[in-house]
Amino acid sequence: MGVFVFLPLVLPLTAWPVARLAEHHLHPRTATWLLAGLSAVLAVCSTLCLALLMVVGTAQLPGNPLPDGWSDPEVREALPYDEVAGKAAIPALLAVLASCTRAAWRHHRVRRRADRALAGRPARPVVVLPDEKPYAYALPGRTDRVVVTTAMLAALTGPERRALFAHERAHLDARHHRFLLAVQLAARANPFLRPLRTAVAYTTERWADEEAATRVGSRRVVARAVGKAALLSPATPAVTLAGFATAGPVPRRVAALLGPAPAARVWPSLFTSAGLAAWCAAAGTTVSALSSANSALTLFAVLKAATPL
Repeated sequence: MGVFVFLPLVLPLTAWPVARLAEHHLHPRTATWLLAGLSAVLAVCSTLCLALLMVVGTAQLPGNPLPDGWSDPEVREALPYDEVAGKAAIPALLAVLASCTRAAWRHHRVRRRADRALAGRPARPVVVLPDEKPYAYALPGRTDRVVVTTAMLAALTGPERRALFAHERAHLDARHHRFLLAVQLAARANPFLRPLRTAVAYTTERWADEEAATRVGSRRVVARAVGKAALLSPATPAVTLAGFATAGPVPRRVAALLGPAPAARVWPSLFTSAGLAAWCAAAGTTVSALSSANSALTLFAVLKAATPL
């Protein structure tokens, strides 16, 4: 395995410039799928890397529950290991598991709390809450709902309200909460992936902005609604729930809406900035996945040979 087992831990560093280029040059839908997929692959690979380091680095320690054959000198010779790295991988892997579990539980708790707040109300696609705080967000579930307060509706004009509802419906139709949860868990698994979490939070909002502009028929109306709501809205209940104007740099979203619509081409040419970003992301993902797979298969083959029947 050699140094290849360490590659998945550091390859997420390449995601920083990729995320920047993708959110600027790719269509928001393409950027969201690309960055979310990249985050998931790199997070799984880095977690697998930690598991491999733990197994290989601690197989020779006394009192470990691993088979005796795994600490054979021939195994140690076939599998270069760093005992310090193996010991350090144990708390690191436990921290990853605990952090991801906590994030998933927090997401579930927020969803359950939001469902309880709407208990007893008719199962309609739009729920208007009598609240002096202006906010709106998409609440996925058995019945997808758009939650909005009377204060938010009072602050918007008729066309701006239609833009708000179109924006939130776009979040629900595209299942943006799944992308947001995936990148949230990936960032917990590897802190180097946090820029991708930020980028996806922005691209999902831009995706919904573009869908709303298409449905309403006016990019300027959507831009005005986003800007106005951003001045009034507090944060959404959780980072994995999509709000109307609380995620991503709002001035950039407004500026993008006031400009021309982005090209809907799925995969740009390599000879453009957008294409270079996309191909770099694909290359980094491939290298990370192959290095992790190589380490896993090598480890499996050697340990299987050393395990008594």
